[in-house]
Amino acid sequence: MTASLLVVDDEPINLEIISEFLEDEPFSLSLADSGEAAWRLLDERPSAYNAVILDRMMPGMSGIDLLRRIKADPRMEHLPVIMQTAAAASEQVAEGLAAGAYYYLIKPYERTTLLSIINAALEDLTRWDDLTQRMSHNVLALSLASEAQFMVRTLEEAQAVAGLVAQVAAEPETAVVGLAELLVNGVEHGNLGIDFAGKSRLKYEESWAEEVERRLALPENQHKRVRLHLQACVEGWKVTISDDGEGFDWQSFLEVAPERAFAPNGRGIVLARKLAFTRVTYLGKGNHVEVLMPAARRN
Repeated sequence: MTASLLVVDDEPINLEIISEFLEDEPFSLSLADSGEAAWRLLDERPSAYNAVILDRMMPGMSGIDLLRRIKADPRMEHLPVIMQTAAAASEQVAEGLAAGAYYYLIKPYERTTLLSIINAALEDLTRWDDLTQRMSHNVLALSLASEAQFMVRTLEEAQAVAGLVAQVAAEPETAVVGLAELLVNGVEHGNLGIDFAGKSRLKYEESWAEEVERRLALPENQHKRVRLHLQACVEGWKVTISDDGEGFDWQSFLEVAPERAFAPNGRGIVLARKLAFTRVTYLGKGNHVEVLMPAARRN
């Protein structure tokens, strides 16, 4: 399936460079030379694009202004926006991250870097679409439970459990993203030992999925599981997720640090905290996390 990208930049030469970089790739490109022109395209067809490549500094409606408008619109709040900029100061990157640009490119960049970031954004969007589609409509039995427990080993199992459990949340299409991120992190980082730097390298090499399967097959990982415990509470649902790994420096991943903004990974915990849950609390060495999500209203 061809992905549709909207490229926004007020400099014609930059639009030409990106077009040339992507001319042999399976992408359909739409070009806009201003924030205002881009918004007209998005507003007319909010579901037409799979990602936006957005210049930060433009006259009139700036990239940040357009980004905030996109993220404030319920029709496009999950649309990945890749911010491209020559302004790489930490406070400027932090501003973009706070506005919802979880994918970053520093000008000038190489073709391989552009493709890596685009693919990361499209993979995240595909995974979100898959998770929302697989969520069960028959959730009455689970919503009547006071607690439940699940054990997963693979990424596929993690996404399946996330799709089910999210149905008891007040906003299931948002909760499923947070649950999936935490479960996948437990599998790949916790149980399989793929850290941030290692995943970045594998993503750039396009060998991440193969490495996950290789490590799952190793004898030392055969019996490792990620456990999800769901329990009803006064505030909604308390979800506890734990893995069999050695933990990690979770404090540094509660926000997307500017120095990590240009990597194709490392946004999962931030997405969970900002989008999905009322509270996210890591305990001990980091292989145990508790989250609180509001409950869906029962009819």
